[in-house]
Amino acid sequence: MSLPDEPFMRRALELAARGLYTTTPNPRVGCVIVRDGKIIAEGWHERAGEPHAEVHALRAAGELARGATAYVTLEPCSHHGRTPPCADALIAAGVARVVAAMQDPNPQVAGNGLARLAAAGIAVESGLLEAEARELNIGFVSRMTRDRPWLRIKTGCSLDGRTALPNGQSQWITSPESRADVQKLRARSCAMLTGIGTVLADDPQLTVRDFAIGRQPLRVVLDSRLRMPPSAKLLQTPGVLVVCAEENAARRTALEAAGAEVMCLPVNGRVDLMALLLELGRRGCNEVTVEAGAELAGAFARAGLVDEWVIYQAPVLIGDPAKGVANLGLASLTEKLCPTRVEKEAVGPDLKWALRFGMEE
Repeated sequence: MSLPDEPFMRRALELAARGLYTTTPNPRVGCVIVRDGKIIAEGWHERAGEPHAEVHALRAAGELARGATAYVTLEPCSHHGRTPPCADALIAAGVARVVAAMQDPNPQVAGNGLARLAAAGIAVESGLLEAEARELNIGFVSRMTRDRPWLRIKTGCSLDGRTALPNGQSQWITSPESRADVQKLRARSCAMLTGIGTVLADDPQLTVRDFAIGRQPLRVVLDSRLRMPPSAKLLQTPGVLVVCAEENAARRTALEAAGAEVMCLPVNGRVDLMALLLELGRRGCNEVTVEAGAELAGAFARAGLVDEWVIYQAPVLIGDPAKGVANLGLASLTEKLCPTRVEKEAVGPDLKWALRFGMEE
């Protein structure tokens, strides 16, 4: 691959990012078609069930696609899903070269798309800006390679690491700017997950409110003994899964009558967290964001299931005995959580930390 390829792939990645909130459970993909060193057509996957990026770009290019180069952020698919294979569309259009940022981790594709293009006489290359392409679809990669979603915990806290007063009051520690930024995390998530403690204390909705994305994430509540009241605000919007560890027929019936789906996944008297993530993976969830208290956040951390922890830290002090970020149950400082990557940025007056723990290569 020559240096001039990179600007075209970067443009394809910009296009792919337009589907950040809408393509689930599909990956976010962009495509540009170049002829004589100039972009002649662009496309991106806008929504699951609709044409893929390559199809949009090929339609825009028309006959000019013959002999051109297609830059695509993910290997063109080679199987029939809700839409026909994009590899076949590229072959039929007569493109001369296809440059993919990365191979598709979907076992149904996994190199077959590029192989089909090569067999048709098209020059194929892969690996240009692969890290950027993987980052854009980190949840899809996780689901395809680990059978479970990318798990992100979101926490808002004070400078001294406190998330709420002893009486549970937590609104608001962080700034309006941070709360607006949280809406972006919700919008890109396939599911929002919380615990019954948060539901009883805060009665949240966990919905996306600032983006017209045409969907709401699945809301998942871990409620071992089915204490969730049927009047909870969560149940005002369809798409709630309550996961318990103990069956209670009367409470299950009441929650189901209120619109919830109830599932029992017990292990040692608690909800089986890994079984839950595998179930969400089977449902097509790529990214799951947890907004919960110290106990549930700590449980995911102790189980080694946290891939990313986003912390919005406000420049305020609350002091003891307010509630902390997570109950990690450490017996020694040698057990402390050490991220493999740390990023930080200012969000209004607050500091946003993004700590990575999973799938680093």
